[in-house]
Amino acid sequence: MKIAVLAGGISTEREVSLITGKGVCDALRKNGHKAVLLDLFFGYGKEGDALDNIFEKESLIDSEINGINVTDPNIDEIKKLRPGNINSLPGPNVINICNMADIVFMALHGADGENGKLQAAFDILGIKYTGSGSLGSALAMDKLVSKKVLKESGIPVPAGFTVTKKEKENRIPNFPCVVKPCCGGSSVGVSIAYNKEEYIKALETAFRYEDLVLVEDYIKGREFSVGIIDGKACPIIEIIPKQGFYDYKTKYQPDMAEDVCPANISEELTANMKKYAEEVYHVLGLEVYARVDFLLDKDGNIYCLEANTLPGMTPLSLLPQEAKADGISYDRLCEKIVSVSLEKYKKGD
Repeated sequence: MKIAVLAGGISTEREVSLITGKGVCDALRKNGHKAVLLDLFFGYGKEGDALDNIFEKESLIDSEINGINVTDPNIDEIKKLRPGNINSLPGPNVINICNMADIVFMALHGADGENGKLQAAFDILGIKYTGSGSLGSALAMDKLVSKKVLKESGIPVPAGFTVTKKEKENRIPNFPCVVKPCCGGSSVGVSIAYNKEEYIKALETAFRYEDLVLVEDYIKGREFSVGIIDGKACPIIEIIPKQGFYDYKTKYQPDMAEDVCPANISEELTANMKKYAEEVYHVLGLEVYARVDFLLDKDGNIYCLEANTLPGMTPLSLLPQEAKADGISYDRLCEKIVSVSLEKYKKGD
């Protein structure tokens, strides 16, 4: 098959996405596909350029894809590197190349690929893609909306409220609390505040990314993640940060956390957490694959934090580790995501 692996973009998770995209593209080519890596924002060449034999190439990205920096990238500086209208998300020939592919593998992370807008555009254009559709993606990306949906469905979530820039001085939470952008990912802009001074600083950090911020009760406990493939839960993984909490640096820098899979918890807790994960997947209308994150407090109470519609596929990412514990290699996982996605389109014919 001809597969366009779409990565990069201009979200704060750009670097993570490029590493995911390279890994996926390499795996798909190893599996015998004509896969090509394409940056959503920078695109390829100039509009009108000939695209003959484009899928004979391995990558359409000129720059080297290295590791992930300790801090999230400066998106404003990245946007300046592309000539023309920097407010147009798809770069030159992106839509044309995606339209030529049998399917687009969505290797994007953050708002660019997970808020549902690109999926909606592809639906209109008749372009097939991997993962969840536009509605499920939009629901999962907005932490406030997804919390309301999950809570109404009986799935436990941390208590919390939202704050706008105008309200930031007026509403003081109980401490400690967690402050996070409403629609971010990879823990970018997330802080734990233990007093009012830290809370105001945490709000300022979160407001750098979005105008609406979510403030939640801090739940001290163990962190877990449950991958879902084709509606079925994978073995649970526990994430044990070596210091602090599971933030952007801890997620993507080597030796910052210990991952235990399958997680060392009771059969009852395992069954309950998997059940919640599958319920989250179905309640939010997700498709093909996802990853659901949880906290477990000292009393054995489970809290759902969020659902990720395009889980990372980097060497340190959780979903590939969970799939491996279930006997599914990285290459086979990539293949399965493609095949299950194509089945989705067959059902709709």
